[in-house]
Amino acid sequence: MNLFNKILVANRAEIAVRIIKSAKKLGIKTVAIYSAIDSESMHIELADEAYCIGKQELSETYLNIDKIIEIARSTACDAIHPGYGFLAENPLFVEACDKNGIVFIGPDARAISLMGNKIEARSFVEKLNVPMTEGITGNKEYLLKNASSMSFPILVKAAAGGGGKGMRIVNDIADLEDILESTSREAKNYFGDTTIYIEKYIEQPRHIEFQVLGDNFGNIVQLFERECTIQRRYQKIIEESPSPTLNPEIRQKMGESALRIAREINYNSAGTIEFLVDSNLDYYFLEMNTRIQVEHPVTEMVTGVDLVEEQILVAAGNKLRLKQSELKQKGHAIECRIYAEDPANNFMPSPGTMSLYVPPEGNNIRIDSSIDSASTILSFFDPMISKMIVWEESRELAIEACVSALQDYVVQGIRSNIEYLIGVLQHKAFQGNDLSTKFCD
Repeated sequence: MNLFNKILVANRAEIAVRIIKSAKKLGIKTVAIYSAIDSESMHIELADEAYCIGKQELSETYLNIDKIIEIARSTACDAIHPGYGFLAENPLFVEACDKNGIVFIGPDARAISLMGNKIEARSFVEKLNVPMTEGITGNKEYLLKNASSMSFPILVKAAAGGGGKGMRIVNDIADLEDILESTSREAKNYFGDTTIYIEKYIEQPRHIEFQVLGDNFGNIVQLFERECTIQRRYQKIIEESPSPTLNPEIRQKMGESALRIAREINYNSAGTIEFLVDSNLDYYFLEMNTRIQVEHPVTEMVTGVDLVEEQILVAAGNKLRLKQSELKQKGHAIECRIYAEDPANNFMPSPGTMSLYVPPEGNNIRIDSSIDSASTILSFFDPMISKMIVWEESRELAIEACVSALQDYVVQGIRSNIEYLIGVLQHKAFQGNDLSTKFCD
């Protein structure tokens, strides 16, 4: 088996901790980077080496390609794991790694570039006979001229968008021109690219994604689906697997579609193919995320596969150890994202210093976090405190266990979404799976 000697983890907080744990399990040394305001983070203590990369600004720290490469070279790292966010889907970072003889633990730059642009991704997938929503691409004048051929409502989306940013719903063609302009401005601010397009808006959709994993020898598997329908501001807060929505026939078809896309781009790492599913169980390609996902533990809990470990091994040049015929879903897992935020105030972030922090413990409860005691949640970063994942034999038991664990989760001194999550899980619509991505609204 090929193994790296040392990996630099180009990220922070819980995902950095997660990666370091899998690396340690394989006997691989790790190097952490951190900004000065992150100096008490758990990932620094867990890594074999740690280096401060700057004070605070992301451009100086976690987005600074030159500094990260310099530290990786000076510490003799064989590879860099980007985690998710930051530089995880930046093809320039992959190219910098390649140029310096460092393995990027993720897909190649071509896959990232292709799937990172929503227009190019749609064009690519359309040729594979994978279902897709009706859409129109072009400049502002072309979109205005041709939008009337589509039935409303429609979505205006940034080509380089992600995370719910650069996306607006249009219910009336009279509002389209103003929304095209505002979305284009937002796209430039967030992504440095003003390109936008429009597509049919699916009413009352569900969001279901399939996990894929490939190697450098053409082997690719899918590790089934996660339902991510419970979202606030287009960002997921509860994920579960298996999806309570899919029947075996649709699950198989969607899995085959995910594999078709991954095979066609020779995908060689962990990634997800995301779909929208309507009330008739018709599904439509949404996008591909070319990275490990925040919610990957849900898949790990029902398949028994350490996705980060497999990701590291295939990047080191090993053949994929997984066979599609051997992969099964067992039981039911639910992930809740614990945030320092105020659900009663439009989920506004509520950073600050905790006076008490006690996460729940018990069989089949997993907490992914970078804190284990009362800490300060910094306003400069995403306000996620942890991810709590619970596994049980059935969905009903998993919901019950999840509510019980959340009731034992103590966060004092700052606002959190714990009570809100309990309310969702106990809601008859959630328990009866009568849901859409608009549920939180």
